[in-house]
Amino acid sequence: MATILGQNQYGKAENRVVKITRDGDTHHIKDLNVSVALSGDMDDVHYSGSNANVLPTDTTKNTVYAFAKEHGIESAEQFGIHLARWFVNSQEPIQRARIRIEEYGWDRIATSDANSKFIGSDEVNHSFVRQGMETRVTQITYDGRNWEVISGLKDLVVMNSTNSEFWGYVKDKYTTLQEAYDRILATQVSGRWRFSWSDDEQRMPNWEKSYAETRKHMLQAFAETYSLSLQQTLYQMGSRIINHRSEIDEVRFSLPNKHHFLVDLEPFGLKNDNEVYFAADRPYGLIEATILRDGADARIPVDMTNL
Repeated sequence: MATILGQNQYGKAENRVVKITRDGDTHHIKDLNVSVALSGDMDDVHYSGSNANVLPTDTTKNTVYAFAKEHGIESAEQFGIHLARWFVNSQEPIQRARIRIEEYGWDRIATSDANSKFIGSDEVNHSFVRQGMETRVTQITYDGRNWEVISGLKDLVVMNSTNSEFWGYVKDKYTTLQEAYDRILATQVSGRWRFSWSDDEQRMPNWEKSYAETRKHMLQAFAETYSLSLQQTLYQMGSRIINHRSEIDEVRFSLPNKHHFLVDLEPFGLKNDNEVYFAADRPYGLIEATILRDGADARIPVDMTNL
């Protein structure tokens, strides 16, 4: 039976690069996990084993580290754009580059005045603690003409301890869930947003400011929405982003409902007045949806597992 080659790509995955920028005694950290995937005229290497059009994956790894030195890391998005442009423009067989980046945040460690003076500095600006919150992510795709930038975050756990209800739902013979008029609403946010910027003729967004503002609006919507369902809260989070950030055309969220169930304390002669809960990790409800600017197309994959 005859076979033909379908979609293919190759590259070096999970290149861990940490860039320290030293501004006198004040240091800044960018901590990235960079994955490179290249595609183009690669039929021969699959059919005959000829490597004539193959840029070694080891070279892509080296490029990541060299670019961290040559270009610095202003933002994950900007760094990915530099890489994608280089791979497509410098190698004729490569027609498309996809750069995926996870960014790990660090906070400065505050020290006492006495300790900072002891080590000979008025202020310590070189000690950090790894943030235990979300991981920032981005994916940059470039085909030599058009750009697609999808950024976002994952593993951001948020909770409202009140202002959430769930009632009026469909009930059948298998329904045991009791209606709730004051419940905990908690989720672990995985969100992605797609920028309208798509070619070099357009003004490039301020990536760092955009991320900070998008995250702010997302969290404000979560906190300020009186929720009758997690779906309603999700939609408000996405709408708030679209309405406040003109550079973003599409938002997609995957929100697991981190259930908190009231513990029955009556066997112990105690009344549980919405105070003591059992936090269940599984199974969990999973709520997912895309919110679009009117007139925009949906391009963020429905399954964001590998995005």
